[in-house]
Amino acid sequence: MSADDIEIRRLARDDPADPALYQAIRLEALQANPEAFGSTFDVESEKPLSWFADRLGDWTVLGAFRNAQLVGVAYFAVQQGQKRAHKGGLWGMYVRPVARKAGVGRRLVEAICDLARQQVELIQLTVVRDNEQARRLYARLGFLEYGLEKNALKQGGRYYDEVLMAKDLVGE
Repeated sequence: MSADDIEIRRLARDDPADPALYQAIRLEALQANPEAFGSTFDVESEKPLSWFADRLGDWTVLGAFRNAQLVGVAYFAVQQGQKRAHKGGLWGMYVRPVARKAGVGRRLVEAICDLARQQVELIQLTVVRDNEQARRLYARLGFLEYGLEKNALKQGGRYYDEVLMAKDLVGE
């Protein structure tokens, strides 16, 4: 698989297939990497398909497709409030193991940044400190580390620190 084989597009609430595809990859992500997400598989696996469809309407969720298979997702939202509306957030990034190391993550982050550039001046994210591969990807794409939240997440009795990163979209 190569990044050239990948189509990036927004997942839509009213698309006949997208809510179920999104539900499947989201639950897979929560099971495969529970330490990387603020939610849990137990909580979201009990939600109906309509809940996942509503999330596609509330947020911008980009999907990476190879043929008709969804192999990765990433979320973007503009922060709320007049004093924060110049900032956006990237979160919930997940690439299925079969598509890793093929440029899918890079393509998703670039697509989120392209979208964000039209709406905000700064894009922020957090990443678990132990996730060196993701931190390197974000750094290669221009994100700078600016802080650390100690014990940001607790999973299975273990605490995980999150690295805060941002990218200035105006100064590019």
